[in-house]
Amino acid sequence: MQKIHAFKRGIRALGVAESFDPRVDEKSLLAGVVMRGDLVVDGVALGATSVGGYDATESIIELYDSLKRNDINLIMLSGAVLSHYNIVDLERLSFECSKPVLCLTYKGSRGLEEALKRSFNESSKAKLHLYGKLQSREPIKLKTCKTIFVRRVSISLEDTFAVLNLFTLQGKFPEPIRLAKIVAAAARKLR
Repeated sequence: MQKIHAFKRGIRALGVAESFDPRVDEKSLLAGVVMRGDLVVDGVALGATSVGGYDATESIIELYDSLKRNDINLIMLSGAVLSHYNIVDLERLSFECSKPVLCLTYKGSRGLEEALKRSFNESSKAKLHLYGKLQSREPIKLKTCKTIFVRRVSISLEDTFAVLNLFTLQGKFPEPIRLAKIVAAAARKLR
């Protein structure tokens, strides 16, 4: 587990979010936003991952690598199940990038097992295996009084609270993810 100095002014988080329309897009557009703890945007990268595919983890690693940065302290993802059940291997992402990973969702859920079986008849076993590797989600109440659900890799619960509260100004979305969502949606419209 890596120690995160959440109150260090120069702490940097890479927020990753996506945008796609499952009716028309074969690829989901990924956006990564590097933000410092003082909320200064320090970098942006774009990537893509397959809708319904198996390449979400590799796509995020490529996005991270494209930044060519060694000063990013952690990665925040808006969800572990991207672009119509393209599932991120959080442990592998953390290992390959040598960074702690926080994966956020914003509402409770019973899980996706049944949806995976319905959507991927023949290949549902592979999807279920990837989904089964995900850690359980922990509810966290933010300073904004909103509750989010977090999967965390290589970061303590104490540091998770500190980082999320540092980067969240209002509502449920930490600023690196909120801005990544905006960038992804805007860039997708240009395709």
